[in-house]
Amino acid sequence: MNQLTDEQIQSHISGALGDNFKILRDDYGIFTIELPVPQLYRCIQFLYKDSLLEFNYLTDLCGVHYPDEKGRELAVVYHLQSMRNSTRMRIKTFVPIEKPEIPSITGIYASANWMERETYDFYGILFLGHPDLRRILNMDEMVDFPMRKEFPLEDPLRADKKDLHFGR
Repeated sequence: MNQLTDEQIQSHISGALGDNFKILRDDYGIFTIELPVPQLYRCIQFLYKDSLLEFNYLTDLCGVHYPDEKGRELAVVYHLQSMRNSTRMRIKTFVPIEKPEIPSITGIYASANWMERETYDFYGILFLGHPDLRRILNMDEMVDFPMRKEFPLEDPLRADKKDLHFGR
């Protein structure tokens, strides 16, 4: 096993996809890039199929809400791993809250199915082309997305959740 360097990954991705991505600083040693949504599927498919990189394992896929970033309020973060090269990579892509649509990567990684459903359930991000995009942990009747920062922390109708019970 030979761990790939950030420079090797960057030059290999640039050679195949051009320079349509931004490298982000990371304090934990994980090579991190930001991609525009139209490049996402193509890039992840390349990373999966390329014989040098072989990012063959989707470790995690999750959402993030940045309410102060106009036009980039919602992000999807992908954590990929190359088992052969013992290398990890993070990909971030941002979408506006008004149109939270991202292509599904279930055609590349079957394990993305439940992760995309969870991200939809908590953040309202629509994964286009997903085979069964519906709520997975919350009630089907729920209209809100509880991990967005505009979601209320406590239920104002419950008497046992009043601030005075918590010393506030």
